[in-house]
Amino acid sequence: MILEPPDKVQKLQAALQAKAKGSPGYRFYLLYDKLYRKDVLEYAYRCCKANRGAPGVDQQDFEDIETYGEERWLGELADTLRRKTYRAGSVRRVWIPKSDGRRRPLGIPRIADRVVMTAAVTVLAPIFEVDMPAEQHAYRANFSAHTAVRSVHSLINTGHRQIIDGDLAGYFDYALFLQYTHGSASKSPTVTSFRISISGRRSSLFGAYCVGCSSDFL
Repeated sequence: MILEPPDKVQKLQAALQAKAKGSPGYRFYLLYDKLYRKDVLEYAYRCCKANRGAPGVDQQDFEDIETYGEERWLGELADTLRRKTYRAGSVRRVWIPKSDGRRRPLGIPRIADRVVMTAAVTVLAPIFEVDMPAEQHAYRANFSAHTAVRSVHSLINTGHRQIIDGDLAGYFDYALFLQYTHGSASKSPTVTSFRISISGRRSSLFGAYCVGCSSDFL
């Protein structure tokens, strides 16, 4: 679930996007400290909490965090990020049955890791959004499978009759994600196995729900 960011977070996002749009070749060197900003982490936590979800390998759920104290928990997470001692945990693997009898693997990170990843998206998304093709409907605010379907419907109604349905199976089992992110966020300190550093902005992010009349966006 995507919640409305607080005013200060919106101002940060607007400033980052304006810079990315106004200076296409600009490299963002000072992004890491935005990750553990109190308002950014609090917003990321609220988004994760709204999504609920099962606990990760540590079996910690949101009720446990409420009992412990959310402000205290977020403060300690921010401190590990600030001191660069944060370590992402293992991902809990579960298997979801499919209609054909096979099973789909699903990874469930710890809540702490979900919050950090959501905080990273909160900071980085406005920068990458500038370079996203109009045809991409996945992993973007205000876009979804439903907007992709509406786009397909519009194309069909304007005379386009050929549809190619493709699915990348196990793509990230064979390709390193960071090989396809290059351009504007300079190599900065990594956060253990969860890498905040991205060497560049001009990206070839491959997402689902790409809809268009040509292959120019691939």
